[in-house]
Amino acid sequence: MTDAANEVLYEVANHIAVITLNAPERMNTISGPMLNDLARLLTEANEDRNVRVVILTGKGRAFCAGLDLRRERDGNGLSAASSPTTINLRNTPPTVLQAMDKPTICAVNGGAAGYGMDTALGCDIRIMAESSKLAAAFVKRGVVPESGGTWLLPRMLGWAKASELIFTGRTLSARECLEWGLANEVVPDAELMNRATAIAREIAANAPLAVQASKRMMRMGLNENFSDHVHHVYLQLLPLFKTQDMAEGMKAFMEKREPKFEGR
Repeated sequence: MTDAANEVLYEVANHIAVITLNAPERMNTISGPMLNDLARLLTEANEDRNVRVVILTGKGRAFCAGLDLRRERDGNGLSAASSPTTINLRNTPPTVLQAMDKPTICAVNGGAAGYGMDTALGCDIRIMAESSKLAAAFVKRGVVPESGGTWLLPRMLGWAKASELIFTGRTLSARECLEWGLANEVVPDAELMNRATAIAREIAANAPLAVQASKRMMRMGLNENFSDHVHHVYLQLLPLFKTQDMAEGMKAFMEKREPKFEGR
């Protein structure tokens, strides 16, 4: 879809789904409709057998400047995605991102603040444009990192550095994000999507069932002891032994050629 009226754009090519936040006039701040569309399209990509990798990015000079507070006042913000008395967190983008088996790459094209920062952190890999930044401004607005930051940052940075970032509400440049370990790479702005796509193609060339199983095991391992985890990895390995992709991978290795995986 490429209609400019859509707040989230979606396209698939060469096994790569690109999801683009498309409200550049308001720096891609999250409205209720955008929240629903983003969660729906992430789920669609995860369920599409043709998709092996997802790239999430934004249109314009910002990735996502947080929640759209103006729409919230008008009743078209997060409240539009919930009932009058509850907020359904099961199908929100941070929850969907955490549950996805398909690898996700965030191409951070500009500022990512608040909800936008947590959404970027929820992706597996972050490629940041030189001019981009992460703004942990929650406590400066009188709120907590409501969309995954308090779970993600201690695991990514350790307790002390996560405390420093969250308690100060500091903004980190792309280079500082790289130093802190929050970014995989920093590239010139004009090269952002090319680099993100290159990494996506490298991932998509591998056996998709094995890649997805690896991500699933990594996610489970966050909450398991070593003995339980090794057992679960072995149980995951058994069905992979029976796949056409594993046979193709072994055959390609023996024949010294690139494998052609079908996801079967």
